[in-house]
Amino acid sequence: MFMATIILILSTALFFFYVQAVCQKILRRKFEQEFFLAIVNANRLEFPAVRKSLEDFDVPVDYARLRMMLKCDFLALTYLLKNAANAGRSFSHEERLLIYYFRFAFFSLVMRHLLRLREKPAVLKMTAILQYFANVVGQRVNAVRFGSLTASDYLLNL
Repeated sequence: MFMATIILILSTALFFFYVQAVCQKILRRKFEQEFFLAIVNANRLEFPAVRKSLEDFDVPVDYARLRMMLKCDFLALTYLLKNAANAGRSFSHEERLLIYYFRFAFFSLVMRHLLRLREKPAVLKMTAILQYFANVVGQRVNAVRFGSLTASDYLLNL
């Protein structure tokens, strides 16, 4: 019984390590340009400001406000991923995996806040995921040209 428990714990740990490594590999993908800026401006997303304040100023985290901003940005970007310039109206495997990874990081942020552990790494991980989602949406919208409309104009007309 003891050996089975050890094997189960190690297998679970290796599985989560593998999932994290795959997600990090997906997030390292380079885009030809920063598509996310147009998406951020068109939809008034907050995650770049959150990242900048944490990286540049090293301010303490206002947990309630930060949690709400990240959750709203996540909901907006997942909606756009599914509906903006997406013929299949579904998520790819990578996007679905990153959605689960974001939810796990969000849960981790809640636990870190309750246990008074470092919240900054979880927040920075979540902003990286949101930036990836915004880049994907921006790339899709940029690929679909509507006359003289820019990506921001297109998204405002959705």
